[in-house]
Amino acid sequence: MAIEMETATAASLGGFFRRRAKHALPIGAPCANCATPLAGPWCHACGQLGEDFHRSTFKLIAEAFEGVLHIDGRLWKTLPDLFLRPARLTRAYLDGHRAPQIPPLRLFLVVLLLVFLASSLGGRGVVVHTTTTDDHGHVLANETRTVDALSPEDREKVKAALDQAKVKINNRPNPGAKEWFKTRLLKALDDPERFKLVLEKWSERFAFLTLPLAAGLLSMVFVFQRRFYVFDHTIFSLHSLSAVGLMFALGAVFSHLTDGRSYWILLAAPVHLFLHMRGVYGTSIFGTLLRMWLIWFGSVIGACFIVVGLFWVGLSGMA
Repeated sequence: MAIEMETATAASLGGFFRRRAKHALPIGAPCANCATPLAGPWCHACGQLGEDFHRSTFKLIAEAFEGVLHIDGRLWKTLPDLFLRPARLTRAYLDGHRAPQIPPLRLFLVVLLLVFLASSLGGRGVVVHTTTTDDHGHVLANETRTVDALSPEDREKVKAALDQAKVKINNRPNPGAKEWFKTRLLKALDDPERFKLVLEKWSERFAFLTLPLAAGLLSMVFVFQRRFYVFDHTIFSLHSLSAVGLMFALGAVFSHLTDGRSYWILLAAPVHLFLHMRGVYGTSIFGTLLRMWLIWFGSVIGACFIVVGLFWVGLSGMA
């Protein structure tokens, strides 16, 4: 699997090296570092990149932005297929037709970035709408305010409950584990902003675990299909997770304008997965639905472990 992942990573970096040729020094020009005549884009003597960096600041910023997102004509060919014809997109990549589309790994990483950027637009509190009326039901005033998700009274109740809680390991009370959990949870309640920042920092890393989880589940449900390899499941997972991530990002961006109704777009995710899986793997309707159910069941279990791990890491960061 390591070789296959390296292959996918190398494929995602292919565009980076190709873009360097636009400003490469001509063959035979002296290397700026060691003066050796260049025989290619890199100096064969010292390894320095043979490129002319004397460009305007605007061009350098534009190229840096392009280096992250690699925005070119492939974007407008990849996104429509990702949403409307996902099976064709994945099958084309697996069959070797890779030049016209954005590399799956780069697409997945950019989507993760967009998901966290869109999530950050949601604010840090709960929006409460208050309407004041008179005895006849006429509206006197409307007030919209943002409050913490946990009121001070609720925090005191949680603290009192922690004193009565018992932490058992192997069916035996463990005072040390209780003290560890209680101390850090109280710190999280007293400083929720810091706890939220710790969770946000680690959630970006834990989100990447969805890729091996999805690829592993696909490998299990197709264990008897010898014509498919882990590499195939990895590319399928990259495209599928990218599509769901973009749906979530769109829902988050427009949630304020639609009062949260924009998240209904996620209802298209099961339909997308069904068409994607059946088109790539050529399974029957019953076989596809059965595998989708197994993947959903496994995803719930895996997501629980990821959330518990994230919560544990977050509490550890409150020490």
